[in-house]
Amino acid sequence: MAEPSKQEIDARAYQLWEQAGRPEGREDEFWHLAEQELRNEDKGSPTRTPDTL
Repeated sequence: MAEPSKQEIDARAYQLWEQAGRPEGREDEFWHLAEQELRNEDKGSPTRTPDTL
């Protein structure tokens, strides 16, 4: 899987921030969480097996 783009991370971070009630001063936390989430997104794919990792 390709690295997520800044735009994809920004969009996901915004979703997470909204879901958390839009807390002030935690933008970096949500951005890093979104980045990590998107990078690990395909690990749960049913088509992946230990042989294809």
